[in-house]
Amino acid sequence: MQLPIYLDHHATTPVDPRVLEAMLPYLTNKFGNAASHSHKFGWDAEEAVETARRQIASLIGASPEEIAFTSGATESNNLALKGVAEACRDGGNHVITAVTEHKAVLDSCKHLEKLGCKVTYLPVQSDGLIDLNRLDEAFTPQTILVSIMAANNETGVLQPIEQIGELCHRHGVLFHSDAVQAMGKVPLDVDRAHLDLVSLTAHKCYGPKGCGALYVRGGEPKVRIAPLIDGGGHEHGLRSGTLNVPGIAGFGKACEIARQEMAEEGCRIAGLRNGLRDRLAAVLNDVSVNGSMEHRLPGNLNMSFHHVEGEELMTALNDVALSSGAACTSDKVEPSYVLKALGLTDDAAGSALRFGIGRFNTEAEIDYVASRVIEVVKSLRELVKSS
Repeated sequence: MQLPIYLDHHATTPVDPRVLEAMLPYLTNKFGNAASHSHKFGWDAEEAVETARRQIASLIGASPEEIAFTSGATESNNLALKGVAEACRDGGNHVITAVTEHKAVLDSCKHLEKLGCKVTYLPVQSDGLIDLNRLDEAFTPQTILVSIMAANNETGVLQPIEQIGELCHRHGVLFHSDAVQAMGKVPLDVDRAHLDLVSLTAHKCYGPKGCGALYVRGGEPKVRIAPLIDGGGHEHGLRSGTLNVPGIAGFGKACEIARQEMAEEGCRIAGLRNGLRDRLAAVLNDVSVNGSMEHRLPGNLNMSFHHVEGEELMTALNDVALSSGAACTSDKVEPSYVLKALGLTDDAAGSALRFGIGRFNTEAEIDYVASRVIEVVKSLRELVKSS
C-alpha cells in the first residue's frame, strides 16, 4: 500500500492503463488531424474519432452521430444551456434547474438571466432529491429547457432522471442533464430518460483531462442548438476546432471499459463504501451521512463529523486525498452550497468530508483510511474539549 491514498475520485480519476495504451499511438506516430481527408495520417485520426464516438454512444444508448466532442463538461454545459437559449428564443425564455447543480450550470444560468431569460432554481429536499411535484408546477408556457444533473458531485445523490424526463416530455420541454459523475458508474439510457442533451467528460471515468462531449438528440424533431465556437464547422457545426484525437481515443476506450465492467465494479466499490461508513459510524459518535444512501453513487460517502472543523480534519489527514464540505471563495472558507441546500447548518456542512472511492482502491486502503479518520477525529475532539 502506497501513501498518500487517493479518495477524491469525484474531482478526477487516474487514467486507466488500458486507456493510456489506446491513446499512445495518436500521441506518437498516428499524429494526424482528423479533418485532413487527403492522406493516411488524417484517415487514421478520423477513424479513431469515429470509433470513440461509437464507444461513447453505446454507453448511454445513443447513436454515434448524436455525440459532439468538446473540451470538457464545463464547455458542454455552457453549450447546452446557452445554445438552446439562443436557438429557441422565439419559443420561450424560461429555464428550470436546481440549486445543487454544478457551477458550470448555475453560472451559465446566471449569464442567461443577464440576457433576459427567467430561471427557476428548484430547492432540494433533505435527502438531496428534487420534489417532482414542485418541478411539475414550475413549468410555464415559456419554459424551453430543464437542466438537472444525474448525480451530484458532492453528495453522490442520484436524481430520478427518468421521472424528470417523463415530465419534460409531457410538457414538450427539452431536458438536459450534467451526467459527468453518473457516466460509467450507473446505467444511463438517453431514450429511457427522455434526455435531449447530456454533458459528459472523460476524466471522471478514468480517461484523460481536457476531453468532453455533448449528446444532442437527433431524429425528428431534431434538437436545435446554437454553437458557442465558430470557425470550420467541425462536429456537425456545433463545435469548431481541431479535435483532440488522443484524448478522444482515450475517452472512447474509457467508455468501452465502463460498459463492460460497470456492474461488477459498482458492486465492489459500493461494498468498500458501505464498509467505510459502517466502521466510522460504529466507533465515532455524532457523525451523519449527508444525502440519500438509497439513491447514491456506489463510490460516494459524504459524512459530517460534528464538533470538528472539516478543513482541520482534512489537513490532519495529510496521507489521504479527500475533499471537505467547504469551498474557498474569494479567499474565504465557506460551507458548501450543496450541503447548505440539504438543510445542514454551517457547522455541520463545515465538518463534512467527501470520500470518493474508485476503481483502483483496495480493501486495505479503506481499512487504513477508516483507522486514520477515527484517530484524527478523536484527537481533534479532545483538543476542543481541553481548550
